[in-house]
Amino acid sequence: MPSPDSSEQTDPQQPSSKPGSVTIEAGTLKVTDDWLLSHYRSLASLASSMSSRDTRGLSIDLSGLDRIDTAGASQLASLIGPERLLQAASAAGDLPREKSALIAAVCEAMKNQPEPDGRAPSLLWSFVTGTGQKVESIFRLLWILVGFIGQTLGTLAWNLPRPWRWRMTPFVAAVHDTGLNALPIVALLTFLVGAVVAFLGATVLDDFGATIYTVNLVAFSFLREFGVLLAAILLAGRTASAFTAHIGAMKVNEELDAIRTLGLNPIELLVLPRVMAMMVTLPILTFVGIISGMVGGAMVCALVLDISPTQFMAIVERDIALQHFVVGIVKAPIFAFLIAVIGCLEGFKVAGSAQSVGEHTTSSVVQSIFMVILLDSIAALFFMEMGW
Repeated sequence: MPSPDSSEQTDPQQPSSKPGSVTIEAGTLKVTDDWLLSHYRSLASLASSMSSRDTRGLSIDLSGLDRIDTAGASQLASLIGPERLLQAASAAGDLPREKSALIAAVCEAMKNQPEPDGRAPSLLWSFVTGTGQKVESIFRLLWILVGFIGQTLGTLAWNLPRPWRWRMTPFVAAVHDTGLNALPIVALLTFLVGAVVAFLGATVLDDFGATIYTVNLVAFSFLREFGVLLAAILLAGRTASAFTAHIGAMKVNEELDAIRTLGLNPIELLVLPRVMAMMVTLPILTFVGIISGMVGGAMVCALVLDISPTQFMAIVERDIALQHFVVGIVKAPIFAFLIAVIGCLEGFKVAGSAQSVGEHTTSSVVQSIFMVILLDSIAALFFMEMGW
């Protein structure tokens, strides 16, 4: 019959755990006892009180090491140093294989981590590293964008000679959404900007007695720049964001996975109709913007400068060449292609949450407007150097 206090006796197969310790004897650092998670607080205190610099020049003896786990191995590596602990574990012939493998795995994971020096980074270093990270992210975005443009063009080239694969219903719906619905806001905005440009031109040119050249200013600015630029920026804010939100919501709802499961190509189904619709509607909106801007300028000239609409049109016909209209309208399909591609690409980048949809929608608008202004400035420099 067992004794009453037998439940309080310790099982000889379950030895008591003693927190790990280190001792220095005759130039040797001896590691003893158990280095386990249950003793993490005492091991962390030991590692913080004895830095790795105190152990330099000492040989490492792991023969007294009883038990060890990953938490204890990390504290031991912090105390001795990952490189030195790895060398000691490899050189210890009496260390069991499983302990040596555990220590080696922990040391390999820790030795690639930079050691904190305890000093705050300088302002110059923070600026340089931050600039480098921004530049790297920009190049990564450009790389992904170029790849997606290539994928879109490849799918377009494959679909063009196959009319039975054209998605006419989504194309017509996208034309209605991006073109007809955007027509009033484009016409109103360009009309107001044309009036403002005419007011500014009349104010400045009046000091030189050359108010008649306000007509040339309005015509040149809208034929070459403002017509296509304002229409593209409006579509970048209105349509690119809609593309991103639509495709992003489909990705959140796993509709894109369902499309791929059915054997359909999301580029062909979702991207090509939107890209082609934008390339059709933006030149039309650009033409409407040019006409509206010149109408706004003509109204100001008639009310403020006593230049009748008939005289306004006569000056435009006499002084403004057709090439200025061509220079402005030829940029519209390029801008439309970039805006649509960026909007669709950001939609495919959505990670699967509502917050991600909002972030990528904002990113698509910013990227589209930036690319439109960048390409417009490059085109302006090119046409100026060519004398067009």
